[in-house]
Amino acid sequence: MKDITECHARLRGLFNITVTPFKADGAFDYVGLARNIERVISLGFDGILIGGTYGEFPAMSAEERADLFRRVMDIVGDRVPVMLCSAGSDVRVVRELTALAGDLGGLPMVTPPFVSEVTDAQIVAFFRDMVPLSRTGVLVYNAPGIGITLSPSTLEQLAEIPGVVGVKQGDLSPTAIDQIANRIGGRIRLFCASDLAFLGPMMCGFDGISSTNSCALPELILAAYRTLEAGDAAVARDLHRLWYPFRALAREFGQPQTTKAAMNLRGFDGGSVRPPLRDLEIANITAVAKVLRELAADRRSGFSADLAA
Repeated sequence: MKDITECHARLRGLFNITVTPFKADGAFDYVGLARNIERVISLGFDGILIGGTYGEFPAMSAEERADLFRRVMDIVGDRVPVMLCSAGSDVRVVRELTALAGDLGGLPMVTPPFVSEVTDAQIVAFFRDMVPLSRTGVLVYNAPGIGITLSPSTLEQLAEIPGVVGVKQGDLSPTAIDQIANRIGGRIRLFCASDLAFLGPMMCGFDGISSTNSCALPELILAAYRTLEAGDAAVARDLHRLWYPFRALAREFGQPQTTKAAMNLRGFDGGSVRPPLRDLEIANITAVAKVLRELAADRRSGFSADLAA
């Protein structure tokens, strides 16, 4: 993407939150990453997200993240839009990665600063400082998991900043979704940050979703999204219900380790997680395999039960 206008135009649809496959010793598996990217692009995903919270960016150095950005953009080129997470606790690192992401043709995704008792005014000022660094604009990531939840009124202020092209909304409370969809929808792009409960935001008028579990269940989640996009909410609902048992395990065992375990079982390049996360234990992997086999037994899932040993 060359500029903010093009970025805004292309920022819609189903984005795969691509996991970062690490080897057992913690090294990057770039060959596996390339295979994962090529798979989701070939299946017809609208874009990808790299190095986010489920991409394990907090476990990477700034240099590793910059190298990841460059390698991914070399693989993808301009085939699909790429969100590149430039969030961090060190504003100097956020500045460098945000500028780099834009220079590479990706869209930097930025969270509020990780600072105790930061005020709304300071958050708005932070984004005003970040946005001009990127020629493609900035995607605001409202990520309650980091301890800061942006209110609809604060998001409304951020939407007024020239160069803010969208919000990835992690607060999925019905009130927040309703307010955001009706206050800033149409002005900037709105993305649901979770595939665990995306039907509501999409029905309210959101422009897309980002999905980690689509690394493990790409056929099924893509089918559910495309069905909803085509206007058949009832079938989309049924497809979404189909993989609830997998979502239940993901909530119990944690992410992205559950998705990576499922990917490995399917012969995909999930790899390992980096500390402080831990790969799933054998008993938990067995539970994931059981759910995958049950899913595969239903033709609607779109995949077979051939699992790796």
